[in-house]
Amino acid sequence: MRPVSRPVTYSSLVLVMTRQTELAGTVPEAPIREPASVTDSDSRLKAFFQQGTPYWFVSPYIIIFGIFGIFPIFFMIFLSFHTWNPVAGLASMQYVGLENYVLSLTDPTLWRTMWNTVVIAFLSGVSQHLVALPMAYLLVSLGSRARHWLTTAYFLPYVTSTIAVSMIFYIMYSPESGIINRLLFMLASGDITGYLFGWINNFMPIRWLQENSLIRYSISFVVFWKYVGFNIVIYAAGLSTINKELYEAAKIDGASSWQRFRFIALPLLKPFIFFAVTLTIIGNMNLFDEPYVLTRGLQQASSSGMTISNYLYRIGWEWLDMGSAAAVSWILFVVIGIFTGIYFWLFGREGMGGNQ
Repeated sequence: MRPVSRPVTYSSLVLVMTRQTELAGTVPEAPIREPASVTDSDSRLKAFFQQGTPYWFVSPYIIIFGIFGIFPIFFMIFLSFHTWNPVAGLASMQYVGLENYVLSLTDPTLWRTMWNTVVIAFLSGVSQHLVALPMAYLLVSLGSRARHWLTTAYFLPYVTSTIAVSMIFYIMYSPESGIINRLLFMLASGDITGYLFGWINNFMPIRWLQENSLIRYSISFVVFWKYVGFNIVIYAAGLSTINKELYEAAKIDGASSWQRFRFIALPLLKPFIFFAVTLTIIGNMNLFDEPYVLTRGLQQASSSGMTISNYLYRIGWEWLDMGSAAAVSWILFVVIGIFTGIYFWLFGREGMGGNQ
């Protein structure tokens, strides 16, 4: 009888091959595909481009930042130890050591302009936050629709050109035709308001930008008007993050609006207050545009209206002494660092949410 052939399965085939290899004492290895011949230099170049791809993408920013950000810092340090007239070219640069710093620190005009800067920064900065805090609290209490519209209205001066704002206020401060003096004259001459404001006629016309006793207040008001809206937006954003249940619980306990603001809103706003005040210190100590425009390019700048940034500009671009201007800029940097450091030391830990 003819035997029936069984079909060969894959598992039986593998079993047969395994037994044969065991008897032979060797196990066949999988074939290895030989790589294409590539030289060592080509492989290194390929790896360089592959690993450096992220840096190639950010290289334009690094180059631009290095040219316009890092290089000027080191060049200013180098320049502060030299005297240089930019009109005469680089060949006119001469090393003078610490002479620029000694002359600047012993210059009475520098300390007078520094004092003007501190006074204007204090007058405009303190008033900004004293107004912005309660105003932001009121805006948040009005509801989302009114808050958005009014916040936008208060924020508009901040995004408006500083030059345009200063020019408008320069016209308003005019002694003869300015709207401020016109309004005060109307109040002083009115039948009803004359009893309260009649004494103003003894001082008319008021020279807001020409009198040493008034120019600081005039500049401070322009700075206040322009930047108070920015602080309102910061504080309104901070107040929006406070849980409303805290206000409701305090209201149930009989807390008044002032008590809810004093004991709930203010403590929780400390990080935002710390951030806003820090920006105010740095920005106001660098004040330049408003006093420059209001004094018509320093032509009308009196002893009380020139800030240290204006004085730095005069040294560098009117007197063409770039070395002294660089030294003054580093002195200003140190002064701002001292003020900011003192503020951080007094309120930094609490303002950034640390434990008291």
